[in-house]
Amino acid sequence: MKIVVCPDSFKGTLPSHRAAAIIKTAALSVVPDAQIVTVTLADGGEGTCDALGAKKKAVRVTGPDGAPVDSFYGVLGDAAVIELAAAAGLSMTSVRDPSLTTTYGVGELFEAAAAGFRKFILALGGSATNDCGCGMAAACGIRFFDAFGEEFVPVGGTLSRVYGIDASGLDGRLSDAEITVICDVDNPLFGERGAARVFAPQKGADERTVELLDGGARRIASVIKRDLGIDVSDIPGGGAAGGCGAGAVAFLGAKLRRGIETVLDAVDFDSIISGADLVVTGEGKFDGTSADGKAVSGVAARASRLGIPAAVVCGVAEDGAEKLIPGVIGVFPTLRGTPPSVITPEEAERTLYKTTVEMIKLTLL
Repeated sequence: MKIVVCPDSFKGTLPSHRAAAIIKTAALSVVPDAQIVTVTLADGGEGTCDALGAKKKAVRVTGPDGAPVDSFYGVLGDAAVIELAAAAGLSMTSVRDPSLTTTYGVGELFEAAAAGFRKFILALGGSATNDCGCGMAAACGIRFFDAFGEEFVPVGGTLSRVYGIDASGLDGRLSDAEITVICDVDNPLFGERGAARVFAPQKGADERTVELLDGGARRIASVIKRDLGIDVSDIPGGGAAGGCGAGAVAFLGAKLRRGIETVLDAVDFDSIISGADLVVTGEGKFDGTSADGKAVSGVAARASRLGIPAAVVCGVAEDGAEKLIPGVIGVFPTLRGTPPSVITPEEAERTLYKTTVEMIKLTLL
């Protein structure tokens, strides 16, 4: 029996490689003679460097709450791979308020990598932020001004104060660079499917904060259009990572791509799953957004094309979400009923192990 284990990260609790190890151990406890193949995956969020096999270089940068953090960028051939989650990730801060957090450290990663690279891959996902990439841009030399001409670095809660943008100071090493952004969603910057309304509640925003953030995103989009001549309001993926998708396009001249397809092609995923009896994938929250280019949907689609069943193990699941992704034979949440607002990594590991054991028994025995 061959089982391929390839979860995404369980955001805020378990990185993808740790989740894969737990699923493998649990599966072997049920079918000890099985061949278990683990694949580290990422759809543009945490773990992208590992999934692509990039060598990491340590950098100290500004974290999402403004304090210094140890971070890194990856080296992949002639390209630098930058994970937004390595400098502005939700798991890096106890601040659960995307109106206060910043992507400034992401820009510092660009600045560090620019010493040796002109080709960049920016992996979005897992962010604690909703600043539309303004912090990142500020670290790279772009200036933001309020109505009184005072320069400041916007965060999500102060985007509505932006009155002017001066991009003339952008680091020249980045102005002519090739920057590809990979992300796992196609949500626009603002509106009903925008960054604030869909993703900010997952980062701790209440209803009032969501309205503030959505209004700020609308404001920054209008100033970008007026001052930079770029319309980012309807870009698919512009809402990724708290609007950093749109910010990367506007401020850095980046191009957006679907993250999971890039990673699956890089690891030759179709060959890996050939002959498998089951593919097990997963993520922290399985809901309607999971079908929009996230890792679980990419994995299930590849498995379905080869006639291989795919099961999803997740932290929590939205009712009926599995119907949106062809090839998924079952969704197995680790948390039943009303999930706690905070779950420790230890509890996440315990419930993931237990749920995987139940899933293997139901699907393969």
